Amino acid sequence: METEDVIAPDGSHGASHDASGEANGDASGEANGDRDGNRDGNRDRIVAAAARLLSDGGPGAVSTRAVSSAAGVQPPTIYRLFGDKQGLLDAVVAYGFTEYVNSKAAEEPTDDPVEDLRAGWDQHIGLGLANPALYSLMYGGHRPGMSSPAAVTAFGILARLIRRIAEAGRLAIPEERAAALIHAAGCGTTFTLIATPEDRRDPELSRTAREAAIAAITTDAPVGTDPGPVAAAVTLRAALPRTDALTASERGLLREWLDRIADSAPTADERAEAL
Repeated sequence: METEDVIAPDGSHGASHDASGEANGDASGEANGDRDGNRDGNRDRIVAAAARLLSDGGPGAVSTRAVSSAAGVQPPTIYRLFGDKQGLLDAVVAYGFTEYVNSKAAEEPTDDPVEDLRAGWDQHIGLGLANPALYSLMYGGHRPGMSSPAAVTAFGILARLIRRIAEAGRLAIPEERAAALIHAAGCGTTFTLIATPEDRRDPELSRTAREAAIAAITTDAPVGTDPGPVAAAVTLRAALPRTDALTASERGLLREWLDRIADSAPTADERAEAL
């Protein structure tokens, strides 16, 4: 948090406070912190206050002093509930993402999973442009190899969209690769737009990137009307968890075979040349 706000895990304040102030702060902080820590409302109030500070001033505005003042709690309460600043920011990101999803009045899936993927892409871009500080924390504010809990949840939503495309026989490459490609393209596009002054943004950039990514992972027709070993393998692999006709070892062996076939998928350029 802030250096002038450093508080040890036991709730004691730094040496910059005088002795009497430190003693009084510890006594009142411990008592109030214990009461505060047992109230669910305090957690929600702290997260909401931190979210407002993040939106108004970015991550640098989310300090112990500012958050505790805005939430009306003792600083030690923040440490008891969240552990450290990263724990608080993770909670803020999860809160902001949940608020965003709820505000969208989740639409029912359509009969066309590819169109649903397009809608999901547009919502992803919309989240980044409407909440750049939140988005940057969600997708760019963590150490290499780690993702925020909200980003993991969002990726799960994307994976389910990709699974529906596979089940419909429209996925041309393995699900994991398709989800990773859409995720990478969507994040890259969003960060590019965030970094570009609003009056200089290309209004067609998102649509062009979206269509290029979708073309790279989908086929034009379901497997039933345009059969091919790769698309068929991808489709069967997507449905494999729903079958009980095989033993666990048989499913594992079949999945290995399907993985080999799916991994032989041609690139978008190779598919274009074959047309």
